[in-house]
Amino acid sequence: MNRLLLTAMHSGGGKTAVTCALLAALKRRGLAPRAFKCGPDYIDPLFHREVLGVPSRSLDLFLSGEEEARALLSGPGLAVLEGVMGYYDGLGGTTRASTWHTAQATQTPAVLVLRPRGASLTLAAQVKGLLSFRPESGIRGLFLNDCSEGLRAHLTPLLERETGLPVLGFLPHLEAADFPSRHLGLCTAGELAGWQARIGALAREMERTGGVDRLLALAESAPALPEGPGPAVPPKARARIAVARDRAFCFLYEQNLDRLREDPAPPPAQGLYLPGGYPELYARELSQNTSMREEICRLIKAGMPTVAECGGFLYLQKSLEDTEGRPWPMAGALPGEGRKTARLQRFGYGVLTAPRENLLMEAGESLPVHEFHYWDCTENGEDLFIEKAATGERARCGFAGGRMFAGFPHLYFREKTARRFVGAAVDFGKEHACDRV
Repeated sequence: MNRLLLTAMHSGGGKTAVTCALLAALKRRGLAPRAFKCGPDYIDPLFHREVLGVPSRSLDLFLSGEEEARALLSGPGLAVLEGVMGYYDGLGGTTRASTWHTAQATQTPAVLVLRPRGASLTLAAQVKGLLSFRPESGIRGLFLNDCSEGLRAHLTPLLERETGLPVLGFLPHLEAADFPSRHLGLCTAGELAGWQARIGALAREMERTGGVDRLLALAESAPALPEGPGPAVPPKARARIAVARDRAFCFLYEQNLDRLREDPAPPPAQGLYLPGGYPELYARELSQNTSMREEICRLIKAGMPTVAECGGFLYLQKSLEDTEGRPWPMAGALPGEGRKTARLQRFGYGVLTAPRENLLMEAGESLPVHEFHYWDCTENGEDLFIEKAATGERARCGFAGGRMFAGFPHLYFREKTARRFVGAAVDFGKEHACDRV
């Protein structure tokens, strides 16, 4: 149950680099840390996964709620949480679902990562502002990132004197910590050259500068959490769900797979899950895999239960533009055309409501979701209502029928969501015993 949370004043402060450095150093010591990411981000958990070789899970209080977040953290071993955006940045200009909210809900001590560029005493003023912004900030220490040895020696006594917080460690400037970005955030870990060398360099520096022991001591101070619920009762019905998971389709919550995953079921596949990702970066390769496109379209038209989110939704359209604006044929199971746009589309949290029963939802049921995409589609569907959590704006979206649930919103499965999906897949398997994907 030992745990700590790494946060920053804003995006780009080095949370991911410091988190990966700590995880790698702990792994080199023979420990088995667990990694978590606050908020709806998909990319940072991929970095955690590459470091540890095991999945990282999301802690999103809008999508899951506080109780589930505490249950996820209540298992054995050290948990390292990476924050999202700035410490207090939450839904619609509030602290709801922020990193601070997560720290409070899970009683996790927070470490503020500072990148001291062109400031010294002003850093102390900023830290004191964060400490006093709420009656209980939860910040228990500081960590200096991208900071030279000399500057660290100057800043440590200054910050400790002015803020009352210990400086728990530092990382110097490292090329290994330079993670390039693109339109949806950081490039994924699997795309970075020399990944293992990068991680090795980060781990060695984390150990050399002496921060690991101090961070571990802080993690040990976290209060015990109540025991989480026991393992879910396996559903009586079992089905094999084919999940697209590669460089093109890599945006999915590990908890969604947790809720679908049971003992292996015999082939053939009886359902299809196409999560989000970067299909626009691989539009040519996806298009040239004609047999896969045609088979997926055939199975969907035959009634195979299918869930497609964002990038997976774009793959099911008639065509998809790549980053140069060139259209490529896609699966053709849906009637639209995926188009490149110049700006972020419909970003943020929302609530989906089903006017009619569909593959995943009962009539009138609602699900929390998140949207984040630059590409758009000429046919976004009208089977569901979405209400944006920050503004209350309401619109129609998605294709949702008895065997199809597809749209731009990313889903966080509830237990009954997964059970409905699996149940429909079982039915399809009985109807089409010879079909496979």
